[in-house]
Amino acid sequence: MFSKTLCLLLLPFALALLAGAVLPFQAAGNAAVGRALGHWLWGAFTSLTVSSLVVIAALLILRVPVPELGKALQGPWWLWIGGVLGAMYVAGAAALTPRLGAAGFLVLVVAGQIITAVLADHYGVMGLGGKPLSLARVAGVVLILCGVLLVQGTWATAPATSAITTVKQPEG
Repeated sequence: MFSKTLCLLLLPFALALLAGAVLPFQAAGNAAVGRALGHWLWGAFTSLTVSSLVVIAALLILRVPVPELGKALQGPWWLWIGGVLGAMYVAGAAALTPRLGAAGFLVLVVAGQIITAVLADHYGVMGLGGKPLSLARVAGVVLILCGVLLVQGTWATAPATSAITTVKQPEG
C-alpha cells in the first residue's frame, strides 16, 4: 500500500506524465480546428482563446488575488516571453501536426526541449541553477535524437496500406 509521503513524491511525476499525455490530443485538436476554420493560425487562435477563458474561470473560481503588476514590470524582460513562446508552440502544433503526425511532431518537440533544456541548465539561463554538461547528459541527448530518427525516419512515414479495398457503387 502506498504511504502518503510516497504519494506526495509521485504526484508531480504523475501530473507531468498526464500533461505530456494530453499533448497529442491538443496538437491534433488544434490542427483539426485550423482545418475546419480554413487556416492553422485560426486553430492556434482558437486554442489560445479557449485556454485564456479556462484560466480566467479558474482565477475567478479559486478567488486568486489580483497580482502586483508593478513587481513583474520591474523584472527582467524574459518574464513576458512565455506567452510568445506558448503561442509559437500552439501555432506550430496546428501547422505541423497534419504534416508530421502527432508522434512525429511531439518527438521533435521533445528533442528540441531536451537539447535546449540541457544547454539552459549548463549555462544557468533565466534564473536556472547551472548544471554542467556531462558525458551522461550528452549521451541522453544522442539517445533522444536516435529516438527521433526511429519515430520520424522515412521508413516510419510511409503511408499505411489497407487490406480493405473500398469499392465505389455506381450512381443511379
